[in-house]
Amino acid sequence: MLAQALQTRLVAGEWPCGSAMPSEQTLADEHQVALGTMRRALQLLEERGLVDRVHGKGTFVRQGLAGATMLRFFRFGQTAGEVPLSSIVSCKTTAASAEVATSLQLPPRADVIRLQRLRLFDGEPCLFEEIWLPAHRFSQLLKREIGEWHNLLYPFYAEVCGVHVMRAVDQISFAALTAQQARQLKLPAGHPCAVVRRVASDLQGNPVEYRVSRGDAYAFTYSATIT
Repeated sequence: MLAQALQTRLVAGEWPCGSAMPSEQTLADEHQVALGTMRRALQLLEERGLVDRVHGKGTFVRQGLAGATMLRFFRFGQTAGEVPLSSIVSCKTTAASAEVATSLQLPPRADVIRLQRLRLFDGEPCLFEEIWLPAHRFSQLLKREIGEWHNLLYPFYAEVCGVHVMRAVDQISFAALTAQQARQLKLPAGHPCAVVRRVASDLQGNPVEYRVSRGDAYAFTYSATIT
């Protein structure tokens, strides 16, 4: 399949994230197919979220997610597009729990990097996050001082580890905060919280991050446009 052949070239790094691909005609000539056939293949790649096609400019490999979209579920008084500050509470290597290993498609008790992170607006905590990363792919993070970490993690993963997050699937539920979680968010223990579980994947479709974010349930909001 032509689209799969192009995707294989993307995964192999022939065209880095953010770069322009050769013209449609050049690619059609390379694969010895009609121009219309190549356009349909590129359209499939766009539907898979791998490329962006810009009229009059060409086809570009997607840069990946920025990582701020979790905040679409909460109202914290921020202005549109505002990025919260982040504070890394802890960072250590540990053995994956059954839940984490399953989510990241790792062997039982595989080494993972576990992060605890607060996200803040106006100095006040709004989200408490626990994040697990496969240690063999993110070991370079451990060499960085906490003060060097960025507010947005996905661009930081790409910069430090060469891992580009291209897709994320979120699942939402509700629970009560434990005493430790409540302390981080400056809320009473047992306070209702919204829980967003995320599995993020790279260009190849491999899970690279499992994240559990908790925030005040009273700040939770959901909006959908149905057409």
